[in-house]
Amino acid sequence: MKHTHLILATLLGFATLSAHAAQANITNAEALTKKYISIAQTVNPEFVSSVTDGKMFFNRKIKMPNGKEMACASCHTANPANPGKHALTGKSIEPLSPAVNNKRFKDLDKVEEKFTEHCNEIIGTDCTAAEKANYIIYLLTERTPSAKK
Repeated sequence: MKHTHLILATLLGFATLSAHAAQANITNAEALTKKYISIAQTVNPEFVSSVTDGKMFFNRKIKMPNGKEMACASCHTANPANPGKHALTGKSIEPLSPAVNNKRFKDLDKVEEKFTEHCNEIIGTDCTAAEKANYIIYLLTERTPSAKK
């Protein structure tokens, strides 16, 4: 009986730690969003962040130099709470949503690095602060993976 209680207490502890990690990364994502909103509002004082604009940005297809159309969703799927797969290499990609993947937004320097890398790769320039704010706000709304069909 004591052994069962110990196992249950350990499992509950792991679940609690996981929930705290996920919440911390959601908090990091929200803090980064505030930073981007502030920057965007210095460029355009009337800027208001938008989940809809973030979703449109995430799904916007851009023609690559090779003629292929790509979007964030090309690798990360239409639902960022789902695992993805790199369109060229086939490498598995963990979900983008920090509510589902507690490693996302853990390291804000890495987030900045990936934004620069992927924005330049896909749209040919760094993303604007407004695009980044909207993108993260959209990611924060996606909390449930889609059911596989």
